[in-house]
Amino acid sequence: MFTLARLGRLGLAVGSAAVLAAGLSTSAQAATGALRYFSISGQEFRITNPPDNVCINLQVRPDLIANQTDKTMTVYSGADCTLFVLNLDPGRSVAHIGGPRSVRFIG
Repeated sequence: MFTLARLGRLGLAVGSAAVLAAGLSTSAQAATGALRYFSISGQEFRITNPPDNVCINLQVRPDLIANQTDKTMTVYSGADCTLFVLNLDPGRSVAHIGGPRSVRFIG
C-alpha cells in the first residue's frame, strides 16, 4: 500500500511538471532589440522588442527599414502582412524597396 501511494504521488509530480513545462513553452515570445524605420523625410520610428508571429502595420511607408533584433523579419508591401517582399535577417537593413506597409518577426 505504501508503494502504491508513493507511485501515485510520483505520477502526480511528473504530470504536474509536464503541464507546467507545456504551459511555459507556449507563452508569448518577442524579438530582442528594435525595429527601426525611417520615412522619406528622415523621421525615425522605432518598435522595441516586437512580438513574434504578430503582424505589425507600420505608421508610415519607410524609405529605410532596419532589423536590429535577434530574429528574422518578414517584410510585406501590403497592410496586414500581405504581398511578401523579403526576409530581413538580424542586423540587416534595406532601403528603397517601395515603402513596405507591414512586417512580422519569425519566432
